[in-house]
Amino acid sequence: MIVLRYGYARVSGTSQDLNEQISELKQAGVLASAIYSEKFTGTKEERPKWQELSSKLHPGDIVVFTKVDRIGRSVKVAVDIVDDLLERGIKVYIIQLNGYVNKSDMMGKMLFNFLTVMAEFEHDMIVDRLKRGKEYAKKHNPSFHEGRPKRRITERYKRIYDYSLEHSIRETALATGVSESTVKRIKRQIRNSK
Repeated sequence: MIVLRYGYARVSGTSQDLNEQISELKQAGVLASAIYSEKFTGTKEERPKWQELSSKLHPGDIVVFTKVDRIGRSVKVAVDIVDDLLERGIKVYIIQLNGYVNKSDMMGKMLFNFLTVMAEFEHDMIVDRLKRGKEYAKKHNPSFHEGRPKRRITERYKRIYDYSLEHSIRETALATGVSESTVKRIKRQIRNSK
């Protein structure tokens, strides 16, 4: 029987970088072609890359995660995933633990559960700090605006907008080297500013 070694990397936000996790997975012996990565929040259950990897796994295969909180932010999600893998005969290796999850061993089970609880606690603390920071900013800064600031309308944006008046969004994107969604945003922003 051929045993395959896979890696899974996940970050919570689209602005976060996956490179560090991917590098750690490679150092742990996972081939680049066997690493599945995605940018999704851990509380979200629909993770296409994880589902794709999970469907490929066979008994004896190994899945490598860098940390417990990369499996899932919530204790329940992480525990359910690991339990499912172990029941299917798939080995779970976590670099943070420097070893395989062994839930038949009392200490191994306790350590895994402790790290999962701590990951969820850390996440909740970050969410709470952000919430309190926003509340403070709203009270003390009259010009506080939640969300991403509007991009300044540059000369380049004006040229893209002018080009888009004569061409389709797709043609504009190809000709100017920006995405179609950026062309739409520029058009909307300039139209709204008039």
